[in-house]
Amino acid sequence: MNETIEVVNQTAQDAQAVQQNATLSMWIYFIVIVAFVYFFMYRPNKKRMVEYQKMLDSIKVGNRVLAAGIYGTVKKVNEKTIDMEIAKGVVIEVSKNAVASIE
Repeated sequence: MNETIEVVNQTAQDAQAVQQNATLSMWIYFIVIVAFVYFFMYRPNKKRMVEYQKMLDSIKVGNRVLAAGIYGTVKKVNEKTIDMEIAKGVVIEVSKNAVASIE
């Protein structure tokens, strides 16, 4: 009878150890996924956005820019928009966020 109780106790302890190992491996897997997302997705995207914002802040009158697929020369810089001359005498107002590059 004591042998049966000892076997049951040992089996219960083994089951508990397996469950603890499964929980630990689940947490390790979760931490690896979060680290992957941070280092390979969030961090590079944040770096690109900082560089893009620096580019937008550096727009000056006279720069040639590509905005919304249209090339033009900056005539006036406002807080959120720029006035861009796309042909002689043709000035359009474009959002700064539409600027793709400065030449």
